[in-house]
Parts: sequence; structure tokens; C-alpha cells
Amino acid sequence: MRVVLREEKKFLTDYRESSKIENCLSQVMINDKYNKNDGYMVRTLYFDTIDNTDFTEKLAGVEKRKKVRLRVYDPNDESAYLEVKRKSGQYQVKKSLKIKREDAIKLINKEYDVLLKYDDPFALECYTILKEEFYIPRAVIQYQRKAYIAKENKIRITFDSNILSTESNFNIFDENLLLYPVFPKHKVIMEVKYNGFLLSYIKNLINGCEKSPIAVSKYCLARYASLNYTF
Repeated sequence: MRVVLREEKKFLTDYRESSKIENCLSQVMINDKYNKNDGYMVRTLYFDTIDNTDFTEKLAGVEKRKKVRLRVYDPNDESAYLEVKRKSGQYQVKKSLKIKREDAIKLINKEYDVLLKYDDPFALECYTILKEEFYIPRAVIQYQRKAYIAKENKIRITFDSNILSTESNFNIFDENLLLYPVFPKHKVIMEVKYNGFLLSYIKNLINGCEKSPIAVSKYCLARYASLNYTF
């Protein structure tokens, strides 16, 4: 199990503005080792209750809430990351567990008992959430990400674009997964993640964005259409 505690702020920008910010950040921060010319793919299956508890709590702005998800970075990956992300006030706590591809497929098929074979308390925690709170697969989200890292305060700044989704096929290992756009193609979501405080030289660089933090959720973007919400 891996645990990450941090603050997160999101900003809405566009390709032109984000390119300027990225250019500045690349001079003082480390390129994520997975970055290519256009970043790297992130594909995530979100689970939610039969009553859509996580979705509705996000919309209502409930202070303490969570997300349960299964993530890969390539459909050919031999493993996946099972994650629970909890929000309490300004802080985010993310726990994650690396599981085998075949076990991830069982989770996709709602065979949650597979988690009982993992000798990890977080696996049992996930099993309890999925079974007792009646979680089921809800939506797959895919996007392109570029990330920059500063060792101080575990600062990480990401730029997410080309956000796509589907609610008809939950197989995140499907190389031919059919996805549709759920966010304007020219828009970019910049996420600033840090532990404690944001270093002034980085804060000054991203202030050029001239935007206020937003509360956009990629999971919610995927659910609006089918549940008749308007973004």
C-alpha cells in the first residue's frame, strides 16, 4: 500500500496558456519520467454506489467524501492500481495498491472477493467498501497528462487534456475502447499538488495563469450527460 497526503488545486486553462506555463516550469522542475512529447495516457475506471453516492456528494460539496478507482497507463499493462482517494477539507489522502492484471479484470466484473488474497490491510479496506457499500463500475475516463515534479514538499504539477469517457464498456484493458469527449478539446486542466506549502518561485510561475481554482471533477464530467446534469 502506498499513501499520499497533499493539498490539490485545479485551474482551467487552454493549450496556448498551458504551453507557456509548461515552458517556464520545465526550466525549474523535473520532467516526469513518463512524459513523452505529448505526455502519457491515464485510463481510470471509477466505481460508485448503486445510488451514485460519490457523484452526488461531489456535486453537493460534501466536505468529507471519497472516490474509488482502478487505473492503468497502457491497456497492455500487466498490472493496475486500485485507489481510494478521500477528501477532508483542503487535504487529499490517496491510498493505492498495485494488483495483477487478471485480478483487476475480476474487479471490473464485480468479483471483489479476489482482494481477500492480498495480504494488505488496504486490500481488505477496499473489499469492505466495494461489498458493503454496494459499489459497481460506473465510468471509464481517459486523458493525456504531462507532469512536472519538484522534490521540495513533493510538489507535482500536471496538465490534463483530451478528456474522454465511456459508460458502456468498463474494460480498461481494451485496446479498442470506444470513448467520447466530455470536455472541450482546447481546454486543459492544470492541477497543483503539494504537501505543506507551495514554494514561492513555483507559485509565481503558475500565477501567470490568472485563474481562480475550480472544483471540476473528471469523474463528474463523465456522468453529467447520462444523469441529465449540465456542466
